[in-house]
Amino acid sequence: MGVLVQSSRMQAHFLTSRLSISTYRALRRSMATDSVTRFDFLVIGGGSGGLASARRASELGAISAVIESHKLGGTCVRVTLETVLAIFSAGCSNSDYNNQKNVSYMKLVNVGCVPKKVMWNASTHAEYLHDHADYGFEETQANFSWQLLKNKRDAYISHLNKIYQNNLDKAKIQTIQGHARFTDDPDLTIEVNGKKYSAPHILIATGGHPSTVSDKDVPGASLGITSDGFFELDSCPKRSVIVGAGYIAVEMAGILSSLGSKTSLIIRQGGVLRNFDALISSNCTKELQNSGIDLWKNSQVKSVQKTEKGLNVILVTKDLEDKYAEEKTNSIQEVDCLLWAIGREPNTAGLNLSQMSYLILEDVELDSKGHIVVDEFQNTTRQGIYAVGDVCGKALLTPVAIAAGRKLAHRLFEGKAESKVDYSNIPTVVFSHPPIGTVGLTEDEAVRSWGKTAVRTYITSFTPMYHAITTRKTKCIMKLVCVGKEERVVGLHMQGIGCDEMLQGFAVAIKMGATKTDFDNTIAIHPTSSEELVTMR
Repeated sequence: MGVLVQSSRMQAHFLTSRLSISTYRALRRSMATDSVTRFDFLVIGGGSGGLASARRASELGAISAVIESHKLGGTCVRVTLETVLAIFSAGCSNSDYNNQKNVSYMKLVNVGCVPKKVMWNASTHAEYLHDHADYGFEETQANFSWQLLKNKRDAYISHLNKIYQNNLDKAKIQTIQGHARFTDDPDLTIEVNGKKYSAPHILIATGGHPSTVSDKDVPGASLGITSDGFFELDSCPKRSVIVGAGYIAVEMAGILSSLGSKTSLIIRQGGVLRNFDALISSNCTKELQNSGIDLWKNSQVKSVQKTEKGLNVILVTKDLEDKYAEEKTNSIQEVDCLLWAIGREPNTAGLNLSQMSYLILEDVELDSKGHIVVDEFQNTTRQGIYAVGDVCGKALLTPVAIAAGRKLAHRLFEGKAESKVDYSNIPTVVFSHPPIGTVGLTEDEAVRSWGKTAVRTYITSFTPMYHAITTRKTKCIMKLVCVGKEERVVGLHMQGIGCDEMLQGFAVAIKMGATKTDFDNTIAIHPTSSEELVTMR
C-alpha cells in the first residue's frame, strides 16, 4: 500500500485498491488537523439538490459532508419511492400520524411543494364535496378540521426529515449543523460554529426564501406573512388577502378559497402567470374569478392597518396601460391573513462571498439579484466552487436541483467531463384549481426563435367529462406549439382536471423530438381528457 500526502491540502490517495471503502474513509477522516477537517466534497445546504449531490458523490467514493443550519430537506422535501419505503421500514404507521402528542411540540420547517401538495389535496376534496349531490350522494356533510390536517401534515414532514438524516448516516456522510461562511484562508475553507472545514470541491446549494416588503415601502407590510408563514397557521383564516401574480400566489389563493376562506388576490397587472403561455395566463385568471376569488387587477397595496377586527388593507388601483386612467383607493377590511407572494430571493447573504481573501475576491460572481452566476456545468467563477438549485436563479424546481447535483457529482468524481443538465423542455406543474401542466416554449418564445411563419399552434377547449353532470364547471384548455415543415412539437400547455398527472409522459415525447404526426399516429385513450392531445386538428 502506498499513501501520497499532499502537504498543501493534506489529501491522501491510495495507490492500491486493497483497502475497503469503509477503512479508506476512516483513515481519511483521521487525517483531520487540529485546525481544519478536510473532505473531498463539502455541500452547503441540506435541501434536495445538496442532498442528492452529496449522496451521489458518496456512492462514487468521495468523502462528503453536508452543512445545514436548519432541518434537512430544504424548502421542498421531495418524496421518492425510496423515501416512502424507508418510512415504512422505519416503523412509521398510521398511529404515528394520528397521535397528537407526537406533534404538539413540532414546528414545521419544510415549507415547499410537499406540504403545499398536502394542502392542495385537501382543497381538491373540498371542491369535490360540491359535486357529491350531482353524483347521487344525497345530504352529504363534512366538517373540516384545519388543525387535524396540519398535525398530520407536520408529522409526515417530520418523518421525512428523519429519513433524510438516516440516508446520510447510511452513506457515511457527515452532517454539520450550523451556518457556513467562507474564510480568507488560501485554500477553500468553510467555517461553521468556529470550526473550519476544507475541500477541493465545495457546492453551494442554499436555496432561497420568500421576498418580503418593508414597512418603509408599504406601511404596515410586516403585519402580513409569506408562504412560509402559511404553513404555521393553526386555523383557516376567515378573510384572506394574497398579494402576487405568480404560481405561489395562485396556489395559495386557490387552497385558501377552496377550504372556506373568503379570498382576495391582488395583482399589479391584468392577469396572473404572465411568464406562462398567454392561453394559460388568460384561462387561469378566468378560473380564479369563476371559483369565487375576488381578483383586484392593476392594483397594489398602499398600506396596512391593524384594527380590533383584523387588518385593514388599503389598495391603489390604476390601469398602467391607460394614461388617462384615474387612481382609485379602496380597502379590504377585517382581514385575518395577509400573505405576500411576490417572489423569492437567493440565500447568499452570510456566506461571506464578498469578504474572501484577495485570492478569490470578486471571483464568485453574483447577479444583480444576488443569485450565484454559474455556467452550464454549475461552475461558479471561482474554481472549486459550484452552485445548484434556487440559489442560481434558473429553473427553480426541486427535480432540476436534484438532477444538477447528481450530474455534478458524476463529473467531479466519476470523470464524466460532459455530465450536465439539459435545461430545455423542463416540465412543470402549477397546483391551481384546476391544475396547470406546461413544457417547452410558449407561442411567443417560439415565434421569437423561428419566426411567425414557421410556428403553428393547435388549441382546444372543452368541458371535461367529469363535469358532464355537475352543476360546478371548470374548463380544460390545451395548446400544442409546433415549428417547421415537420411540425416538431416544441411546447405543450394545458389547464384542467388531471393535467398535472398527464404531463410527464408527453414531456418525454417532446424531449425526444416528437412531431405533430407522431401525436396523430398515437391511438387515443377514450374517454379521457388526454386523448384531445392526440386528436387535435
